[in-house]
Amino acid sequence: MAIERNMSLTGQPPVSINTTQKIGVITGMAGLFILVLATLGLNLGNTALWLTISLSAIFGGIVIFAKGAYAHKLPGIKNDGVWFKSMTSKGVLAWIAGIVLTGFYIILYFYADLLGLGQGTDGTNTGLVGLFDPLSRALSGNPASQWFVYGTLYTIAILAFGIKFMWKYKHNRYEQLRTLSVMFFQTAFAFVIPELMARLNSNDFSLPYNDLKNMWPLNYYAFDQWRVDQFINAQNIGLFFLILGVLMIFVISPFLTYKYGKRWYCSWVCGCGGLAETAGDPYRHLSSKKLSTWKLERWMINAVLVFSVVMTTAVISTFLGYDSNKYWFTKNTFLISTGAFLVIIFAIVAYYKRDQLKTDAFKGAIGALAITLGFFVAMAFIDFSQIKINATYFSFGLNTNEYALDGAMRTFYGFGIGSIFSGVIGTGFYPILGNRVWCRMGCPMAGILGIQQRLFSKFRITTNGGQCISCGNCSNSCEMGIDVRAYAQKGENIVRSSCVGCGVCSAVCPRGVLKLENDTLDGRINPTEILLGNDVDLMELVNKN
Repeated sequence: MAIERNMSLTGQPPVSINTTQKIGVITGMAGLFILVLATLGLNLGNTALWLTISLSAIFGGIVIFAKGAYAHKLPGIKNDGVWFKSMTSKGVLAWIAGIVLTGFYIILYFYADLLGLGQGTDGTNTGLVGLFDPLSRALSGNPASQWFVYGTLYTIAILAFGIKFMWKYKHNRYEQLRTLSVMFFQTAFAFVIPELMARLNSNDFSLPYNDLKNMWPLNYYAFDQWRVDQFINAQNIGLFFLILGVLMIFVISPFLTYKYGKRWYCSWVCGCGGLAETAGDPYRHLSSKKLSTWKLERWMINAVLVFSVVMTTAVISTFLGYDSNKYWFTKNTFLISTGAFLVIIFAIVAYYKRDQLKTDAFKGAIGALAITLGFFVAMAFIDFSQIKINATYFSFGLNTNEYALDGAMRTFYGFGIGSIFSGVIGTGFYPILGNRVWCRMGCPMAGILGIQQRLFSKFRITTNGGQCISCGNCSNSCEMGIDVRAYAQKGENIVRSSCVGCGVCSAVCPRGVLKLENDTLDGRINPTEILLGNDVDLMELVNKN
């Protein structure tokens, strides 16, 4: 007896890929094969030619595959049997892909010499890194590093899979524009412009590598002493970037979040979000919708945020203490000012948003503030630079250097959060945990923007509960683990700190139930008294709305 494996209303998914897709797979694998040969140390001769062939084949293979999959299909919702394919349902292929990606990230971060970094004569590059030397020299004038290799492949992935994403959601203009935005910001602001700016450096002028869209706390080393000193020493252009970085944190970002929600960054600008939305799109349905996962998510992302604040404050206060004549603030003045700022912000939020803060959230906020202030007090009386810690204890032997406590905190953050969480797990585990596990659980930038969005933003997703047929497409497609259907069934606005405003829930809704809006703060978090049958004054409720 035949077994029906399709739960969608759009027909049986294809048994195998079509001819165009097969051509795309062969083309893309040929490009990857060249990279593998270079990694194994095979001398390919003309590296510029082979690099061009490899990257063109990878890009072309993805685009050809996407064309075979979506270009000639009618606009509309495409489930395509994702829960029945091994690659997208945690099957054998998904585990193999996850292991390969994780292995690549581990080698990239901690064993770059295996990729040929500095392994040639007089420290020149060989292998995979050496293959990318011609492109790196053309852009920055410098030989490639493992990070240049990573940035190039990262950008290629966003561009190629971005085209795939746009074909898949060609019925939705919002998705088209959003994808074009992340493709542009990754290519221009994160890749090309910083590399070209490196040409400005000389013996008497040094501007640190600066991703123009990357800000603190996502850029956790933004205020390290060496980086601040380089910005100051780079004269006007350095001071411009330093001031811009501060304005992004305290002025530009809060204003844009107030107007448009955290989506302005997480779904339109951020490179992490860009890769998750494009290359990670086939895995968005794997995000857990369990209540236990949501509770874990809240504690983890806020814990990372607290650690980021404490670590950055420790780093800044330490080098301010070293040379109080060079900077505006002394160490203790900085600690008192930062602590007072946090207390004032907390007091304002607690007073004006007390009706929107649930008991557990309020208690959690008090605990986080208390821990942060406790560390500030410790920093005021203890010289962290005199406490030495060996990095072996928290890097599994990958780093054997000894650091002062403030440097150890930064190194641990960079290793545990910046490398292992955001890179190895956040991207390598796409096929297993979904495409936004880093954004949900660990990104401190998402944590800050989420708090602003939940309490102060005009953004919300409105629902028309009367039109909902409970098909579940919205919840299935939510990469942030939000049970969108539960809100839609009640006709309740979706106002969640975790929502990145990707809009895919709205794009896959067959009834037009969901709509992304920016409106006034009044009535944004709407009650559900009417649908729940509670005893309310209906005329008073109507007049308020």
